[in-house]
Amino acid sequence: MRALKWALAALAALAAIALAIGVYVYQSAPERAVRAALEYERRLAGLARKEIELPGGLKYAYLEGGTGEPLLLLHGFGADKDNFTRVAKYLTPQYRVLIPDHIGFGESARPPQADYTPRAQAERLHALMRKLGVSRLHVGGNSMGGQIALTYAALYPKEVQSLWVLNASGVWSAPPSEVRKRIADTGRNPMIVKNEEEFAQLVALVTAVPLPVPRRFLDVVAQQRIRNHDLEQRIFKQLAGESVEQRIRGLDIPALVVWGAQDRVLHPGSAGVLQMLLTRSSAIMMQGVGHLPMLEQPEKCALDYLRFRATL
Repeated sequence: MRALKWALAALAALAAIALAIGVYVYQSAPERAVRAALEYERRLAGLARKEIELPGGLKYAYLEGGTGEPLLLLHGFGADKDNFTRVAKYLTPQYRVLIPDHIGFGESARPPQADYTPRAQAERLHALMRKLGVSRLHVGGNSMGGQIALTYAALYPKEVQSLWVLNASGVWSAPPSEVRKRIADTGRNPMIVKNEEEFAQLVALVTAVPLPVPRRFLDVVAQQRIRNHDLEQRIFKQLAGESVEQRIRGLDIPALVVWGAQDRVLHPGSAGVLQMLLTRSSAIMMQGVGHLPMLEQPEKCALDYLRFRATL
């Protein structure tokens, strides 16, 4: 009995020490704390970080995990591969999940004068899939990633088995969103940030309910966006100048269109436009969700997708 008490006391002491170390790291080295949190979520999802170089020297950083049919997931503008980590936890038990940083973002190459149109990004991703030995796959994407996913399917329809489109950009015939109106009225683009405060405002803008992320962590994540400011301005202009609608009209690939009903970045009416353009599509409108369904409600988002895949 005494030994058990000593063991419990030792465990309590270790827990207290671990908590003290965690608080210290959070306060004194938030960058390390953010890296540790990302690594923890990747492990939970069964994902490992990898790198690969394409012919010509372009480096892709990506996450990979799971086995089964390949599922390529594409992040949105200004984001990175970890935007899909939480939802991937529910997907890696059934699929081989691949989540790259787009060229121009995250840890992938950022050539300043490259072509960043959705078509160019889709062609690079196709080269990446070939390099990884993937010839047939399912593709999903959020925001800019959705626009690129749709473009990928239009370019390589015989290789894409299904589409998962979450709040996709490029549907410019839809009603203007709050962000589009703000840009038109003020000339100020809230999607591009130059300091920590603007990044915090952006996070609040793209989510319907605030994410449970400490401000010190947000400030760490903001640094990458701040450093990428000039390139993001160039990329945004290329995205805004290209519609995906004519490209995908009549595309005969099973598609699940998902939208957050409280999206302020891209109008929820875009979902209906996509549903009309994609001949084999269904749509889900997620209440209480903004621009990032896979981050705001990852479990529900994943379960909806798994149900969709079960119908194929």
